[in-house]
Amino acid sequence: MSSNRSELVGRPVIIGGGAAGLMTALQLAPEPVVLLSKSPLGAEASSMWAQGGLAAAVGADDDPALHLADTLAAGAGLCDVVAAQRIVRAAPAAVERLARLGVAFDRATDGRWRLGLEAAHARNRIVHATGDGTGREIMRALIAAVRRCPSVTLLEGIEARRLIVEDQAIHGLVAVRGDEPLVLATRRVVIATGGIGGLFLDSTNPAGCFGQGLALAARAGAVLSDLEFVQFHPTAFDGPSRPLPLLTEAIRGDGAILIDETGARFMADEPGAELAPRDIVARAVWRQHAQGHRVFLDARAKPGKDFAARYPVISAFCRMAGIDPAEDPIPVRPAVHYHMGGIAVDAMGRSTVEGLWACGEVSRTGLHGANRLASNSLMEAIVCAQSVAEDVAGAAQGRAVPRDIAATPPASDPAAVRPLLSHGLGVRRDRSAIASAIRGLLPLAETAGASADPALVGLMMSVAALAREESRGAHFRSDCPDTLPVAQPSRFSLSQAIAAARHVVETELPSFRSALP
Repeated sequence: MSSNRSELVGRPVIIGGGAAGLMTALQLAPEPVVLLSKSPLGAEASSMWAQGGLAAAVGADDDPALHLADTLAAGAGLCDVVAAQRIVRAAPAAVERLARLGVAFDRATDGRWRLGLEAAHARNRIVHATGDGTGREIMRALIAAVRRCPSVTLLEGIEARRLIVEDQAIHGLVAVRGDEPLVLATRRVVIATGGIGGLFLDSTNPAGCFGQGLALAARAGAVLSDLEFVQFHPTAFDGPSRPLPLLTEAIRGDGAILIDETGARFMADEPGAELAPRDIVARAVWRQHAQGHRVFLDARAKPGKDFAARYPVISAFCRMAGIDPAEDPIPVRPAVHYHMGGIAVDAMGRSTVEGLWACGEVSRTGLHGANRLASNSLMEAIVCAQSVAEDVAGAAQGRAVPRDIAATPPASDPAAVRPLLSHGLGVRRDRSAIASAIRGLLPLAETAGASADPALVGLMMSVAALAREESRGAHFRSDCPDTLPVAQPSRFSLSQAIAAARHVVETELPSFRSALP
C-alpha cells in the first residue's frame, strides 16, 4: 500500500503553504525541495488573511532596540531575549527581501514606507500593503515566486498525516492525496503549518488551521512549549460568519475607539486605552460581553470618511453587513487569533527530533512570550525562514530509504473538540473549566478516529494551561490571578502530557503543578 516517488527521495520536505513555508522553499533555492500544501496555495493559509502588516524598525525615529523593548514588554517576561533581539534586528532586511520579491508595500509621497501604529508599539513601525491587505499581497508575491522557481516541486492537495521516525530521527513522512497514500523518503522535514484557531468556535483563522503540525511533531516525539498561550484578538467582527472577519488593530492606531451600546468609552481610563496590549483589550471587551453589553469599534471620527480608502477589505465586508464605518459603529467581540506556543525550536529552527525543523506560527522561537506584539508574526515567519533554510541546507542528509506503510491515519475533524476548548481555554480561565476540557479530550485523543489529532493538540494545550497556576499575558486564570515573580516556559512531550492528563482524570488533586516534570 505504497506510492513512493523515487525522484523526490532525499529532498527536504516543507509541510505548509503559508508565508513561512513558501519563504523557506525560496530561501533553499537552488537546492531541490518538495513543498506540500493540503489545499491550493493560499486557500487555507492564515498569512493570506493578515491585515495589520509587518513590524520592522525602518522609520527615521525608530531602532531595533526600541522594537525589542516593546516586544519584551508585551511578552510579559516570557520572551527569549536573545532570540527576540536576533529576530527584530533582522526585520528591516526582511522587508527589503519581500520588496525585491515583488511585494508592493504602501509608500508615502516621498517614496519611504508608509508606517502604521498598532497596540503596544512606541513608534509607527507597521509596514502595510494595500491598506488592510498586507497578508494577501505578501502571499500573492510569494506564491508567484514559488510557482516560477524551478527548484521547488509543489504538491498541492496533499496532506501530511504522520512523520516516520526511527532512533529519534526523521526518515520520511506519510501523506495522502484523496484516498491515495504517498510515502516521501527524506531525512529533512520543515513543519510550517500555521496555528490552532480552527480548534475553537470563534476564530479569525481559516477553519483548516487546527494544529496539524503540532500533532505531527508531538507524535514524532518532539518537545512542545508554551501551548497554553492563545492570543484573542479583541476586535473580530461580531456576526454569524465563520471564521470571524478581523478588524485590524491599525484602525485603533488611526484613532478609532471602543464603546458599548450606550456610547460609553470603557477603555478610556486604562493605561494605553484602546492601544493597550492585546490581552488587556481582549479581556476588557470580554468583560463587557459577559456583563450583557454589546461592544462596538467606533471609527466615525477617526479615520472617519477616510475609512474606505484606508481599509478597503474591511469596508467591503462591513457594507455586506449593512454597515458604513464612516457612519455606523462596528460590532466586535474577541476571537482566537494567534498561538504563541508551538514546537520548541532553537535559533536555527531545529526541534528536539533530528531532521525536524519548524517555522512560523507552529514554532515556539521565544519571540512572542506570553503575548505577541502586534504584527510581529509575519515578520517572524519571514526572518526565521531564512535561518531555517540555511540550517536545512547545511545539515547532513543521511540516506533516505523508501518505506512501505500498512495504513494511513484518517483525515482529522475538529468538530468535537471546538466546544470543549472554547469553554475550557477562553479569554478567562479557571481550574474547573480546564479540567473539564481535559476529561472530555483525553478519551478522544486516545482513539484512532477523526477527532484524535485535534483532541491531542487540545489536550496538550489544556494540560499546559492547568499546570500554569498564575496569570501571565494571554493566559488569565481567575482562580490564580497573580503573576509569579519568575517566568518559566512550559516544556513537555506527548507522553508527559498524556500522563499528566490521566493524573487529572484519575485523581483531581488540589495542585496539578507536580504532575508535569
